[in-house]
Formats: sequence, C-alpha cells, structure tokens
Amino acid sequence: MSVISFAGKGSGGDIPKLSKELCQRLLTDLEGAKRPVLYATKCSLDNSIYNHKVGYLTPGDKKVATELNVSSVKKMSRTIFMLEVLLRNIDSGAVNTKRELYYIAKGDVKHNSRLKPLDFQDQSESDEIIDFICELLEIYREEVNCYANDRGGQTYSQQLVVTETLPDGEKAKIDLSKLGTSPFQPKNRPQNLRLSVNKKVDFCLVVESEGTANTLVANGFTKRHNCILMGAQGVPSNAVRGWCKLIQDQLKVPLYFFGDLDAYTLQNIYRTLKAGSAASLIRNSDYSAPDVRFLGVLPEDIKKYDLNDYPVKENDAQEVRALKKAADALKNDPFFQDKRNKGLSNILRWLLENKRRCEQQAYFSVDPKDPTMPEKIIVDKIKRGNFV
Repeated sequence: MSVISFAGKGSGGDIPKLSKELCQRLLTDLEGAKRPVLYATKCSLDNSIYNHKVGYLTPGDKKVATELNVSSVKKMSRTIFMLEVLLRNIDSGAVNTKRELYYIAKGDVKHNSRLKPLDFQDQSESDEIIDFICELLEIYREEVNCYANDRGGQTYSQQLVVTETLPDGEKAKIDLSKLGTSPFQPKNRPQNLRLSVNKKVDFCLVVESEGTANTLVANGFTKRHNCILMGAQGVPSNAVRGWCKLIQDQLKVPLYFFGDLDAYTLQNIYRTLKAGSAASLIRNSDYSAPDVRFLGVLPEDIKKYDLNDYPVKENDAQEVRALKKAADALKNDPFFQDKRNKGLSNILRWLLENKRRCEQQAYFSVDPKDPTMPEKIIVDKIKRGNFV
C-alpha cells in the first residue's frame, strides 16, 4: 500500500506539475502491484480550527483516505478523468461552471466508448469528484477555472473606483459614481481588481437581501453617505466573499453586515462571510472578511424600535433545523466557542431561549411614512457602536 498526499502543495502552485506527479505515482504503484491510497483534507467542522488572530476557519490535520479497492476504483478513475478535463481548461484558459463541466465530461464519454464506465449519471457525482480533486491537491476550484457563481454582490458607491486587469493585459476602469442606479457586479476574480476612491469612504454596508440593498440605494442612501453598499444575495458565494475581503484588505474601511435576526442568518450567512465555512476550509483564507461586524438586527433592537418579530414555527422544518444547528454550534463550532465571539454566541442563545426571529425589513415598520427611517437607524447604530 502506498500513500499519496499533496497537503499544502496547492493554492497557487504548479497544478499541472502536481497533477502529473499524482498520476505518475498512481501508475508506479499499480505497476508495482501496490494499492495506492489518496489522502485529501477533511473539510468538516470536526477538522476546523478557529484562531481570532487569523480570523477564519482553517483545516486541522485530519485527512480522508481513499484506498484503491473494488468500491473505490470508479472514484479514483473518475478523479483522473475529471482532472484531465480541468487541466484542459488551464491549458486553454477556458472557464466553466460545475454544470458545464458535467456536460463536458459527458461529451467526452459520448465521443469515446472506452470512457463509458466513468459516465456520470447526474451532476452531484461530477461535483463530488471536482471537490475531491481540490481537497486532494489543496487548491481552489477557481484555480482550475471552475466558478460556481461568477458575480459578486451588487455594489453601489459614489466614491469607489475599480480597475480591472483583463485577460489580454488591458485595464478597464469603472467609476461606480457614473453607473447611475445600475449596480457594479465584480467577476469572481478579485486578484484582477484594484480598488481606489475619489473621496474618503466611511464604511461598507453589506446587506443580506439584495432587494433591501436596492431599496436603500433608490431612497438615496449612497447619495447622503460616503459609503459602499452591497447586496449579499443570501448565503454568500465565493464571489461575494472574495469581493468583501478585497474591500477589507485594500480600502481598510469598517465593514458592517445588516441582516435578519435568526439562527440561519447568523450561522450560514454572517459566519460564512466573516470566517468562512467548514466545507471550504482550504480556501477560507482568500474568501473571508474577518473584520465585518454584525450590525443587526440585534435582539435589543426589537424592544428599542418596537420591531415586528414573530415566533419560530414549530412545523417549519427549516427553522427548527436552524435552531438545532445553533445548539450544536454552541457546543462544537470553534468560531462560536471562541471567547472573543461571545457577543455572537449570546445572540444564538437568545434565539434558542426565545424561539423568535425578526427580519431586517422590520425597520421599515418603525415609521411607515418615512422611507428613510431604516437608513437613519442603520447610520445611528454605526455611529453609536451598536453592533457585535
């Protein structure tokens, strides 16, 4: 039995070289009548480490072993097959989504009968292999030109200027103040973007709902404040996460997240934006914005602003599951267990004890006749430091 591991060798390294080394060692083992074993990084909560000085979840030492046997031979064969597809993309510069790669692989099978045993019956099978390759080589799927979502959050600002280096080397400059009511939506290649401002930016507001972000802009939020306003479109994609990190690192402005007060938002949306997720341990370093603060809705906002909140429905499986995950997070999630995140874990405890939730749009109920009331509350909270 021969162990093949590439831990720590990816992330910007020579992927074709690593791939060739992998295949050569597999071939050598097979020719020597040895059973190769592939070790990939285990991307799960029980292998997640959180250090507030780092600011995001990082992988521990646990690996997932795949040993060549009757049950794993298809997985190993498909791994080499899909690796070849991905390497073609690197060589040609082509870019594809996971869905497109699924059909490209099926096209290869269609035109080569010898590949028929490796055919994928549905996309989940090919997605699993792509993820396995990334965890095996410790690389991002973006490094092999695979993008799940190629646009960042809808972004508005009267001060922000973005300079993009195009594939042919030319540079494109986008002044967001010239876009009118149209948002800027960056591509999922933050390394190609350089940010500057034509006037000092006081803060960046990341709004969970794109609809609410659009409403704030339509009501003049970015006209009255020197800021960047972004719609995060729910659970943030890598594009949104990478864009937030870019703003954090290049502009050094305070970042605030404005979203619902519920367990799902706190764990799946805000935590993912701030510290990454267990599923993406190998790429959290480039797709997390540790400086972003939770502006609300906060539990104390309900009483202070007399917000409309409502009880969690016991017959709503999704809400019940979110509360169950919240209880588990308090016991097992290193992010919520860290003492510096006590304020966030206290919010989870409040949600578990009270079993109530409040949506960000509840701010619109404070003074129905004043369309700028949500804006006033948000800005006042930022000025007073009323965030976690």
